[in-house]
Amino acid sequence: MSTQVPEQQAEETEAEQSAQAHEQTPQQKRQDKKRERQEDAAKRLQEEEQRREMDADDTYHLKVFRFDPEVAAKQEPRFDDFYVPFEKGMTVLDALMYARDHYDSSLTFRHSCRQAVCGSDALFVNGSQRLGCQTQLSDLEEPVRIEPLPHQDVVKDLVVDMEHFYEQMHSVQPYFDPEETPEGEQRQSKENHEKIKMSTRCIWCAACMSSCNIAAGDNEYLGPAAINKAYRFAMDEREGENRMQERMEIVEQNHGVWRCQTQFSCTNVCPKDIPLTEHIQELKREAVKRNLKFW
Repeated sequence: MSTQVPEQQAEETEAEQSAQAHEQTPQQKRQDKKRERQEDAAKRLQEEEQRREMDADDTYHLKVFRFDPEVAAKQEPRFDDFYVPFEKGMTVLDALMYARDHYDSSLTFRHSCRQAVCGSDALFVNGSQRLGCQTQLSDLEEPVRIEPLPHQDVVKDLVVDMEHFYEQMHSVQPYFDPEETPEGEQRQSKENHEKIKMSTRCIWCAACMSSCNIAAGDNEYLGPAAINKAYRFAMDEREGENRMQERMEIVEQNHGVWRCQTQFSCTNVCPKDIPLTEHIQELKREAVKRNLKFW
């Protein structure tokens, strides 16, 4: 039987815990801090849930896709719930920024100008490709389900790998060839400017590429955005004849315009209202005309 009084036992226990704390390795200390952060995050979410119940009419329910390959607890994809105080004019991007700033600082997504011209915040919202900064929360049904763009590798949470998309865009050589630029001023007629005007509005958001079923199954397909970029130069009357022929050979390849099945999905989701499918069809017609021989 122990002869120590309770006070002595308590003092010794505290001394042992203090000694153990001093003996912790750096890794154990990091793990302890990580647990504390997780507990704090859980507490904040619980407090927000309570506020939501008290004032449900003034909040919007978001279900946000989460994935982080560098954190063991987040390597399994899931959806987190956030209840964001609603204000008139609030966009999906505003709501995500509020959730990140107030509830979970690890929530990751791309954004830049917030004026629907940079294309960086393209997301999959309630089953459709949209720009977060352009989409009003009030136009959406709850819960607002926010996911990364489909058919692209997810880097973290709502961020996808855009490297392949950029490669396809550059593959059509989206620039004039300076070797064919004549001396003096190059004029463009108003009619030709109107013809290609819509194609110049592309903001490289990749929403169209993400919506395309052909691109999802054919990794070599140029895709609607790249073909639209080729259209912008091929149909410009200032393009040299030799350069245009080279550009048409690019879009006529096996994985070019002929892979398009005219589903209009790209046109439907384009945030800049570019008639992408029409441009692809016009390039098809141009290719046919150039390959016709009369003799």
